[in-house]
Amino acid sequence: MSIVAASRRTFVLSAEAGVGLKPAHYRAILETNPAIGFFEVHAENYMGAGGPPHRWLTAIRERYPLSLHGVGLSIGGAEALDREHLQRLRRLIDRYQPALFSEHLAWSTHETAFFNDLLPLPYTTETLHRVVDHIDETQEALGRTMLLENPSTYLAFAQAEFSETDFIAEVARRTGCGLLLDVNNVRVTSTNQGLDPVAYIDAFPLTHVQEIHLAGFAPDIDEKQRPLLIDAHDRPVDASVWDLYAYAVARLGPAPTLIEWDANVPAWPELHGEALRAERVLAAACRKERADAAVA
Repeated sequence: MSIVAASRRTFVLSAEAGVGLKPAHYRAILETNPAIGFFEVHAENYMGAGGPPHRWLTAIRERYPLSLHGVGLSIGGAEALDREHLQRLRRLIDRYQPALFSEHLAWSTHETAFFNDLLPLPYTTETLHRVVDHIDETQEALGRTMLLENPSTYLAFAQAEFSETDFIAEVARRTGCGLLLDVNNVRVTSTNQGLDPVAYIDAFPLTHVQEIHLAGFAPDIDEKQRPLLIDAHDRPVDASVWDLYAYAVARLGPAPTLIEWDANVPAWPELHGEALRAERVLAAACRKERADAAVA
């Protein structure tokens, strides 16, 4: 792991595959020391001061790099960011020194209510200014660059002034934040809105991407009998997402890649097997890079 010193620190993971860390796998990981690039945890699950979750995470952090993924900051929310939440995030980051911290392009709070979901935003100039301000505030409070993840969506707002990829590119340009490219979200959004997922990848600001996510979706149909995909994170990565991932890596180059599996969590060997499959895609991309460099 290399570290670049700056007013906001930027950390870089090696281009390897990792998985979301689940309590069911703590013991297996510590007993077998699997070959894996990194683990990622949801920040909100570790905001208590102590207890067993921190003892397990501390032991695993001593052996592996860590990425921290937030789900409750409500970057796109209309209200001001929760300063206490930001302070808890800062304490957690100071404690574990994760290589990366990421959050979602979404909102989840309104006044005193917290919605257990990541809700979509209209891509307007007003929303852009709000998201930029919130990311600037977050990066200053945490003392580091954050990554912003593209959402999975089920509808588009009629008043949109930007495409999703143009909106994300402009946020990255104005804030200097990095990006987390969730390839499963690209597949889900593209299917639900009748878009071309390859064209989405082509339009995405890939030069800002520092991490990739892969996950499984649940197929369904809407009220008009059209295909509908649910961002379920409860099954293996779909073959179509693996194909799109290979395409993205060919365009972007190898990047740290996380397997997300948050419900119906399998035994450790199956989850590790998904990471090993991602490693094979990354290795192929590395071989191609070396071959292209040799020809040049």
